[in-house]
Parts: sequence; C-alpha cells; structure tokens
Amino acid sequence: MTGPISGTRPDEIRRHNRTALLRRLHVDGPSTRASLAAELGLNRSTIKALVDGLAEAGVVAERVPALRSGAGRPSLLVLPQPQAAVVMAIDVRVEHVAMGFVGLGGEILGRDSWNLHRTRDPGEVITHIVESARLMAEDLDVTAVGVGVSVPGVVRRADGHVHEAPNLHWTDVALGKRLEAVLKLPVQVGNDAELGALAEHVRGAAQSSSDMVYISADVGVGGGVILSGQPLRGTGGYVGELGHMVVNPNGRRCYCGCDGCWETEVGEPALCRALGLPDDAPRGAVVATLRALDDPAALTEFAGWLALGLANIVNVLGPELVVLGDLYTALPDSVVEAVSSAVQRRSLVSRAVGGTQVVTSPLGRDAKLIGAAELAFEPVLDTI
Repeated sequence: MTGPISGTRPDEIRRHNRTALLRRLHVDGPSTRASLAAELGLNRSTIKALVDGLAEAGVVAERVPALRSGAGRPSLLVLPQPQAAVVMAIDVRVEHVAMGFVGLGGEILGRDSWNLHRTRDPGEVITHIVESARLMAEDLDVTAVGVGVSVPGVVRRADGHVHEAPNLHWTDVALGKRLEAVLKLPVQVGNDAELGALAEHVRGAAQSSSDMVYISADVGVGGGVILSGQPLRGTGGYVGELGHMVVNPNGRRCYCGCDGCWETEVGEPALCRALGLPDDAPRGAVVATLRALDDPAALTEFAGWLALGLANIVNVLGPELVVLGDLYTALPDSVVEAVSSAVQRRSLVSRAVGGTQVVTSPLGRDAKLIGAAELAFEPVLDTI
C-alpha cells in the first residue's frame, strides 16, 4: 500500500454525469429523458436532476415529443440550446481561411472566409481573424467561450506552437499564444488532418468506427488517426504527417526538402498533372475537370500511388475505415472503388480484418472547420 485510498466525492460524480449528458446531447442531438437514462446507465431521478439543473441554466430546453408512443405521460425531449455555449472555429488553409461560430450541438451559427493569395504572413492572418471575429460576434450577438484552430502543419498541442507549416511557409509560429493574447479566450490549435479525423469520427463517415484514418489533399497531403476511439497525437502532439512518408526515393522534391514524399505523387499538383492541368490550376478548375472526367483511366497512375500509400498505412495501423477528404471527395466513384480494392488486395492487415473500407467524406470542405469546433468544445463541455 502506497497511501490511503479515497472514494469519489459526490460532486465529482455529479460533474462527470453532467459532462457525459452534455456530450451525448452535443454529439447526437435531442433525446428523451428515458433514452438518456438508458444510454448513460443512470436512473431517472439522476437524469431529472441533471436536466432540471441544465434547463434552469438555459443550457437545454424540454418539450413534449411530436410523436408519442404508448399510454401514459410521455418522456420529455431534451434539446441542447446552441447559443448556451458558442465556440469560434478557424480553418487556416494554404490558399484561404474559413471561420465560423458554432453553437452547442454543432450548429454553425455564422461563417466567413477570405483568400490568402496576397500574403500568408502569420501576423496579417491573425489580424484578419481578430477583425472578422469581432464583426461576426456583433452581427450574431454571441460571445464565444473558446477557440479551435486547424493548421496544415506540425503543431505542438500543449500551446498551439506551429513548428512548421511548409505549404504556408511558416516556421516556429506561436499561433496559440498570439491568438489567446488578442482574443482573450482559450485557444486550442491542431493539425488540420487530425481535426478532419476528429470531425469524421464525431459527425461524419466514421461515427460508428473506433479505428479509422482520415487522409486529405489540399495542396499537400495530411493524415489523422483515431485508434480505439481516441485521437492518435504522438509525442508533444506531433503526428499526422502521413503525406511525408517517402514512397518514391527517386521522385520529385517535396516542399519539406525531401525527395519522393507521398504528397508529391498524390497531392493537388500531382492530380493536376494527371488531368493535364497546370500544377497551380485553380481549385474550381480541378474539381470541375474531375466532375466532367469521361475516362477515369487518366488517373490510373495517380490511383496506384494513392493505393500504395494507403496500403502501407493500413498495414501499420490496421483501421477498419479510411476516409478521403478535401480534394479527394471529387474523385470519380470508380477511382475510389479501384483504390479500395487495391488496398484490400495489397494489405495483409486489410485481408486479415475482412477488408478495410475506403470512402469519401460526407463533410467535404467543412470537415476541418467542424473538427476545430469540436477541439474547442472538448474543455468547454466540462465547464458549462
């Protein structure tokens, strides 16, 4: 025995149950008291006390369900109130920034975006974020309680320090601390693909998958991983640079300084080359060309590199699902099916688990914005 064993205090139990109830409503939406009691394993009197307290604070509201079944008094439907807790979500990309105010329950209350064609200077980006946040908050008449930021780079999760974001040409940017200083709010910063994975796991294609990988293509390629229902974040939060695994040592020079990174074969410039477009073709032109593609055979080599990288990832991590996001969502269905078949054929682990499924994201361009919001909500749900 190393010391006395103490039990859990009643107030800690109540706080835990309250957070579990809020998270259930935030993620899955309205539910009856009876369903909440069954899902959370709590008795009805406990649920009543929790819901009554949240309703008194204006965090939830209750109403009689529109559809009633059975005799007797119906169980009231509990609904999260979006404006009871609002966070700011920011998605910094290579060519533009998107931001939104997101309420409890995941509702996007308002959004804004702007291009980064002229400058990607961190100071100017931060200034624009602050100005846009102030105007949006005034227009929506809301007050944010936290901020989540998605960045395409290597991010230290402890303080939001961007060690390197090659495609933005950022190095050692104290983004989290600088935003906290001007916004006067707690700021959480994460790698963009990691937050894409979080969004898919909470609200997208991977809601029922406890082991999944999210792969996205903007200009570069990034990856986010969920294992056993939890994000894989690595030492210091530095994880997810799947686009920089070397697949072709004799290949093209990558932004990171290495030769033959996976993103040099399956990133946006590589896709442009496969389609016969300039490497720097506008995103709209790339998507339009993909949508109108008559002969998917033009993407055979591209699909082969995509399948090669995914097979390696599946062999290492063993996910049940791979979700393709961003530009990959515009790939023809036949190409995605061919990639999925190739992964299952080439991956020993995929064959062992009965076939890792490869699908495109239903969240599209909003995935990382939604992920940034969920990142901001993680500490908020414990304190409402």
